[in-house]
Amino acid sequence: MKQLFSALAVLMMLAVPTAHAKDNYISDELFTYMHSGPGTQYRIIGSVDAGTKVTVVDSNRNAGYTQIIDDRGRKGWVETKYVSKQPGLKVRVPALEEELKQVKEALSSAQGDAEAKTKGLIESLDQRNAQVKELEQHTSELNQKLIDAQTEIRELRARIDTQKDDLLMRYFTYGGMVAGGGLLFGLILPHIIPRRKKRNNGWA
Repeated sequence: MKQLFSALAVLMMLAVPTAHAKDNYISDELFTYMHSGPGTQYRIIGSVDAGTKVTVVDSNRNAGYTQIIDDRGRKGWVETKYVSKQPGLKVRVPALEEELKQVKEALSSAQGDAEAKTKGLIESLDQRNAQVKELEQHTSELNQKLIDAQTEIRELRARIDTQKDDLLMRYFTYGGMVAGGGLLFGLILPHIIPRRKKRNNGWA
């Protein structure tokens, strides 16, 4: 896989005109030697650490070497397979760590918001449950009062009906007594009042 990546990097570099200098990077090896010419037969003039940003100024496809200028201004040749357009881990890792830090902060903030919203929903739900419970208790009390009122109304109606019956019985009793007293008085009265004797108006 690494060789394929290196080959692709070489092809891409060969396709770029050498007249235009491009920023590239030394691939993630410990270091690579810099030679004075395009090959190992040339003198080693130094080494370039992995991840170092370099400028490509020329390339030799047949030799498999690329001429670069490193970050210290040194000019030399290194193997093309060690030159990459992608920043090395020395550059990418801090960027990834910063990105990871930002993602963690965003996640923590999102979790905090979610927890706050969840807490608010729970509190709201508790308040609603308390209100519902209070309404249920109030409704129960009203229902009990309604039942008591209906029971009292039935009892009062029963008492009214009983009083009506008692009143009618009293009326009948009083009426019977009056009628009986009148009849008795009518029967007794002729015997109490003396009859007048008839006068004899005949001729003597």
